[in-house]
Amino acid sequence: MSTADELPFETTAEVRDRCLCLHLQRAARAVARRFDSAFRGFDLTNGQFSLLMSLNRPDKATMRDVAALLAMDRTTLTAALKPLERRGLVQVTPDPDDRRSRRLVLTAAGRSLLTAAVPVWRREHAALDRVVEAAADRGLRAELRALSAPAGGTAILPPACDDAALRG
Repeated sequence: MSTADELPFETTAEVRDRCLCLHLQRAARAVARRFDSAFRGFDLTNGQFSLLMSLNRPDKATMRDVAALLAMDRTTLTAALKPLERRGLVQVTPDPDDRRSRRLVLTAAGRSLLTAAVPVWRREHAALDRVVEAAADRGLRAELRALSAPAGGTAILPPACDDAALRG
């Protein structure tokens, strides 16, 4: 039997029509491109904006907290921080309680850039909110949080990502 017989085109159509991963990736890429374009004047990507915003808190964040919030591993976070640190938007310092750990803080320049970028973020979100009806929008966010819960888990967000953790 040939490979074409083992995997008919109908299977491709089924995956195209039903695959949540495919549709989430497509939507994520479209939204990311939209925000990348909106933030271009600030020399920021959507990911950098989210990373900087995750540091807008009263106390210095830990690498672990930020990595959990952004759903990335610490190696990826370290790489994402480097250009922001070089631009003076973020400061990475040793944790005074554990020299092996690092604390992250938004600098004055980083806060200033975020302050300027937030109105653009709000404008883009308002446009997206018009695309996704308000009631469906709230449901969509809840469903996406549920999908990002650990396998077999019930937590919508890791404990490090709840509002109390973000406040410090």
